[in-house]
Amino acid sequence: MTRGRALILLAVAVVALLAAMQPADQRMTDNGPGMVPFELAGSAERSQEIRAEWGEDGRDAARQQLWIDYAFMLAYGAFLVLAAAATRDLARSRGWRPLVTVGALAVPAGGIAAGCDAIENACLLLTLGGAGSWAPVTATLFAVAKFALLAISLAYLLAGLAMRLRGRLQPAGT
Repeated sequence: MTRGRALILLAVAVVALLAAMQPADQRMTDNGPGMVPFELAGSAERSQEIRAEWGEDGRDAARQQLWIDYAFMLAYGAFLVLAAAATRDLARSRGWRPLVTVGALAVPAGGIAAGCDAIENACLLLTLGGAGSWAPVTATLFAVAKFALLAISLAYLLAGLAMRLRGRLQPAGT
């Protein structure tokens, strides 16, 4: 399978898994905050407040979303790694050295983000089960790392897209 076809299949999987998580997210937000505030609760006290706001149905929905998220993170992690590698390879072929250099960090960033997401989810599932105060704090630390790595990966892809568009918009010979 070509990288292009893999990217298309992974993009479809990302969208389908986002759609699959939506009903659970709706059940949570009907009773309180969504998943991101729970990820970033940062303390046992705040996570307990969120769990109490959700009630049993919201907590069940959170568990459901977290389990689906494991498949989602595999899809988005693979997509981001392949897309960043394609961007780096294009940059190399066109002589865009700064983009090639940054690619050394950007290519693995999406995969590492997915790994952080997996640890975060494990901690959130433990938090939902009543684990000690370490679990929500650890979940927040890995969530912050995940979001930072996702920002790096997405910024890299946008920079590559901008360079590509710039090349198409420039008149020939300039």
